[in-house]
Amino acid sequence: MAVVVNKPIPEFEAQATGGIKVTHQSHLGQILVLYFYPKDHTPGCTTEAMQFRDHYAEFVKTGAQVFGVSRDNLKSHEDFKAKLELPFELIADTEEKMCHMFGVVKNKIMYGKKVKGIERSTFLISPEGILLQEWRGIKVPGHVDEVLKAVKMLSKKAA
Repeated sequence: MAVVVNKPIPEFEAQATGGIKVTHQSHLGQILVLYFYPKDHTPGCTTEAMQFRDHYAEFVKTGAQVFGVSRDNLKSHEDFKAKLELPFELIADTEEKMCHMFGVVKNKIMYGKKVKGIERSTFLISPEGILLQEWRGIKVPGHVDEVLKAVKMLSKKAA
């Protein structure tokens, strides 16, 4: 089942760094930001992770939880998280279940070859588990600021 804006997110279960299990219900009561990225230790993904890291305290202040999601395994995620000193957890979607559910798997052309990759995307989920907003095919510069602005607006409405 795919995600639809203004509808509850479908059931899922995934492992994250720090030994955490994340499910469609594990963060009810909190604003949830899921950002999908192509690969650990690559330039764009490193920049995006560092921007979420640098604004993390502001996300937490609004009651939001942030998770990065990619197809990399937990070992790669743990290394990436430690190297960048990320204060949030990374979800290992090695079987692409979440990637397909959120519709971020896309055919891309890389070095003249067709490859299946992850389209950089972010999803904002309400404390009730409803998908409120999605950003797809995003460019890294300025994106985290845009997400934070949306989270702050949501937080004000809930207050």
